[in-house]
Amino acid sequence: MTANSSVSLSLDASPHNGMATNSSACSRCESYPLAHSGPGTLHMQFPLSHSRGKILDWLRTSQHIYEAQSETLSVEVPHSNLGEFVAPLAKLLSSTERADVRVLWQPAGETIALGDMFGVETLAAFAARANSQWLVDMLQEDRLDTWFQPIVSCANPKEIFAYECLMRGRDENGVVFPDRILEIANGAGLLFQLDRAARITAIRNAHRKNLPGAIFINFTPTSIYDPQYCLRTTLKAIEETGLAPENIVFEVVESERVGDAGHLRGILDHYRASGFRVALDDVGSGYSSLNMLASLRPDFLKLDRELVSGVASDSYKATIASKLLETARDLDMKTIAEGIEEPEDHVWLQEHGADYIQGYLFARPSPEPPRSFE
Repeated sequence: MTANSSVSLSLDASPHNGMATNSSACSRCESYPLAHSGPGTLHMQFPLSHSRGKILDWLRTSQHIYEAQSETLSVEVPHSNLGEFVAPLAKLLSSTERADVRVLWQPAGETIALGDMFGVETLAAFAARANSQWLVDMLQEDRLDTWFQPIVSCANPKEIFAYECLMRGRDENGVVFPDRILEIANGAGLLFQLDRAARITAIRNAHRKNLPGAIFINFTPTSIYDPQYCLRTTLKAIEETGLAPENIVFEVVESERVGDAGHLRGILDHYRASGFRVALDDVGSGYSSLNMLASLRPDFLKLDRELVSGVASDSYKATIASKLLETARDLDMKTIAEGIEEPEDHVWLQEHGADYIQGYLFARPSPEPPRSFE
């Protein structure tokens, strides 16, 4: 049994993306981990007897066959829909408990070997993997989309400066929004594959739309091991489309999760060396992004929507936002305020020198974004 096996299907192998598989494909970014499936036996180890007791009570009333030891439970799963089995079990525990319980999956008919011990994972991760096949299918079948939201001049909102590329998915029910996609990707170990696929999809869709101005493309730095290696297909996609590097801005999201600022700086330097510009997202949402300004020196600062919303009537928000705008001007960085929904917040930002703004007051994300405002 190999608990951490993966499918060696390169993301570049899709006939829709026009890129050939090569022997140097990254096993993390360009292949898919297998989703857990039954039948088999789920072995669980509990750090707290209280957590074990909740699962044990459920097993006693659910007619499942199980074996109980002092700190562990082993449950037989007779059917192939493992996700259907795990969902009610996981709901019995809090998110903290799901992160503490350790599990090992043993497919039916297979024995546990020493190497399988390295496949022990949290119940939270296991549950995500058991329910991840729909996301793997979405990535393999090239069912990611890009919606676009205009970024406009703060002084003159009729003037479109750029478009932010926002990830969406498609399934039989219609649009799949990013919260659901990211929740499964983070838990199931698919963030590397998703982030790369979303970047390339955004590049190609922006090219097809022939959008005026710059495009902002989100990326999660924790999904990139080595920029020289992990970003090669992203740069190749840009070369193939013929998009001008100076019109592409790579936007760092979830910067607060970056534990190694030097690694992030290396990624941004790699982008800059290729002629692109960079933006730091959600500035003002926490201390870490502020601490990164001196070392990262982004071209754009995006003020967090929670800070900007209601800034005209909240003196605390106003003080913080005005200092950020002043700091950006002193450092020769352009500012973008996100989440503008009220006219009075727009007026406040005009008066305090914001460069650009973005929000529902002007346009919502759309697969067919406006190209001008009359």
